[in-house]
Order: sequence, then structure tokens, then C-alpha cells
Amino acid sequence: MVTQAEEIIKFDHVSFKYNSDEPLALNDVSFSIPRGKWTSIVGHNGSGKSTIAKLMIGIQKPFEGQIYLNGISINDDNLNELRQHIGIVFQNPENQFVGSTVEFDVAFGLENNAIAYEKMHEIVPKALADVDMLDRATYEPQSLSGGQKQRVAIAGVLALNTDIIILDEATSMLDPEGRTELISLIHRLKEEKDVTIISITHDLSEAIDADHLVVLNQGSLYQAGLPQVIFNQGAALTQIGLDLPFAMRMSQQLLGVTDYISYERLVSKL
Repeated sequence: MVTQAEEIIKFDHVSFKYNSDEPLALNDVSFSIPRGKWTSIVGHNGSGKSTIAKLMIGIQKPFEGQIYLNGISINDDNLNELRQHIGIVFQNPENQFVGSTVEFDVAFGLENNAIAYEKMHEIVPKALADVDMLDRATYEPQSLSGGQKQRVAIAGVLALNTDIIILDEATSMLDPEGRTELISLIHRLKEEKDVTIISITHDLSEAIDADHLVVLNQGSLYQAGLPQVIFNQGAALTQIGLDLPFAMRMSQQLLGVTDYISYERLVSKL
């Protein structure tokens, strides 16, 4: 349970449809995102995950209900101001690259915000250093690996000094090494930068690392809470189209353990 003092984003009975003659993409959804934590929003394809992201950043507006950021209801009058608190990294980072080099790409958002050139020279190297990409500042973005591209995209968000970073299926196109590096970076940023991380994914193996979990099913909230509590409902999660994390499947098959188990705990038991 997230208290009002802890929440940074709140969905209050939000419903949404893309067209008036279509069924609801979200149906009476209510949940809160805790401040300074890593929340993972999970669900199968068509569950409403990406719709949630679009509503958070103001690309779409609720059909019914309210969305709050820092206790303020998001509306047309304050949308642009509140949007400055949120940055998003998409599934394919190449769709976000606009600069000819890594450093120019990170600087692009600062230019759009009319940040002074001298100030940009301070911000860009720091943002790249935060994601361990300063040594590639002069590289062309297209020459980077998938994981490196995502780190540059995150640097662009950090440069804007946002409070919230949304990762919309940001690991889905990465190889295992790139995925591991990105997950490690998320942990470090959460601890060092005091930012709120929201990862949107269908992969429970990624969500197992989160502090807080929101599970969607067919446009409705299935459950929200601690991962270790929700993962205990293994069979129920499978029934709504989610694959259990490897560690949990192995613990059930080899050890007969039916409750939540981390990779570290699994190794200790083998």
C-alpha cells in the first residue's frame, strides 16, 4: 500500500479508449507509484501497459478519472509544466536519436529548453558520465550497441533533470548482456540520483528486481504491491499470460519451493 505522502503519480479510477466506438483500453484503473522507487508495470500484450505510459506523459488524456503528479491533477493548463518532471525511453532508442554524435544527441533536449550553451557544456558530460558513456561522447549513435544506445537515451533524460524516468519496454530489443547492464544502471540511478523509475514490460524476469509491482490484465488492474507478494501467486500470473521468472520456475521444478525466490536465493539452495 502506497501512502499519499509516498506517491509521486496516482491514477484515480482512470478509463480510456482510443476511439469512441472502440472498447475501453483501460477500465477504471486506480494505483499509485511510490516516490524514489522502481515500479514495474507488467502485463501481456494488450493489457494496457503502453496506454498507461501515454497517459503519464500526456500524449493521451483519460476518458474518465484523474491522473495526479505530485498531488496535482494533470490538465490542459498545467500539462506542459508537469511534463518537465517526466522523461521516457522507448523500446527502440534509434527512434529517439536526432544528433550526429552522442553528445549532440544528449544536448538536443537542452537546446529545445533554451539552456545556455555554457551550461550545456557542464550538463552533457555529467549526464554521459552518469551512464558510463562519457568515453563515447564523440561517437555516432548508430555505431553503438543496443545497450549503449539505451544508456545514451537515458543520459538525455538525466540531462533534463527529470524526477521520473519511464522505460517503455526498454530492454526488449537487447541481448542478455545489454539487458543486464541496463538493469544494473537502473539500480544505480535509483540509489544515486533519487529518481523514480517506472519500467513497463511483459517480462517478469525484469520486474523481479523492482521495488513495487503493478499488474494489468485486459485493461484492468489485476494487483499492485510488493513483487515478493505478487510472485507468490505463480499459477494465477500464468493464467493471465505472464511467464514466471526463471528462478521461480526452477525453484518449483527442482526444489518444490512455491513462494517467491530470487536468483541469489535459488543459487544458495542448489
